Amino acid sequence: MRNRSHRSRAVLAVAAAAALLGVAGCDSTGGDSSASSGTAARPSPKPTPVWDRSPESMAAVGDSITRGFDACSVLSDCPEVSWATGSDPRVDSLAVRLLGAAGAAERSWNYAVTGARMADLPGQMARAATRRPELVTVMAGANDACRSSASAMTSVADFRAEFQDAMKTLRGALPKTQVYVSSVPDLKRLWSEGRGNPLGKQVWKLGICPSMLGDADSLNAAATLRRGQVRDRVKEYNQVLREVCAKDRRCRFDGNAVFDFRFGTDQLSHWDWFHPSRDGQARLAEIAYRTVTAREPVT
Repeated sequence: MRNRSHRSRAVLAVAAAAALLGVAGCDSTGGDSSASSGTAARPSPKPTPVWDRSPESMAAVGDSITRGFDACSVLSDCPEVSWATGSDPRVDSLAVRLLGAAGAAERSWNYAVTGARMADLPGQMARAATRRPELVTVMAGANDACRSSASAMTSVADFRAEFQDAMKTLRGALPKTQVYVSSVPDLKRLWSEGRGNPLGKQVWKLGICPSMLGDADSLNAAATLRRGQVRDRVKEYNQVLREVCAKDRRCRFDGNAVFDFRFGTDQLSHWDWFHPSRDGQARLAEIAYRTVTAREPVT
């Protein structure tokens, strides 16, 4: 009995040892381990970036700034100096920076219209979408604030609804097209920089942005209040642009870079002291290019 029991315990011990060796062997070289298969684990593929920093075609929508109005001659568009799609080498437009001069001539289109407001943007987006651009630039809103009076400015609610409609129009046709959105310029700084020029003030009297530039020399309480209301409305417009753009993963807002730009008289048209000059257009192109090609969106 004693010997049989001893032999049984010995058999059990050998079996247990064999089992342990089998488990160890499976972990290190067995068929269930990745090493035993003779192939290394493949790394997960990197996800395709949502934002392409080098689009191959673009279209521009917006107002007179994007048309280069008053940058070359009085009371006329000059799209060749447009910050977005212009060909003038002194401006070095966004299209030229992204596509090269030949590419910009073939694969960039300007659908901006002088005098346009945000309500006009859906129609411009629809026309731009027919070209199927990989990038659309937006600069609009100044004319919504530049009205006959502060009370005539586009309401913030309407501005939001119109911009949302424009984005919806584009997305209905081109779900993957990227959008660069410029902030509205600081109109009060335009008044501040231009009012020292007698010629500029005479031109302003013809009806350029009366809500901000009217009665340019007046510093009384009513004029100060009016200018403050216009500036506040522009800031509200920019907040709308930021918020609506943030909801679209293929949209980039400039982070108020255009609004915050400390331009001087060299950046203003010497025809009207309101629209950008060639130099001003070049600065806008710089801001746009920086935003479009940044590794991460501006926050």
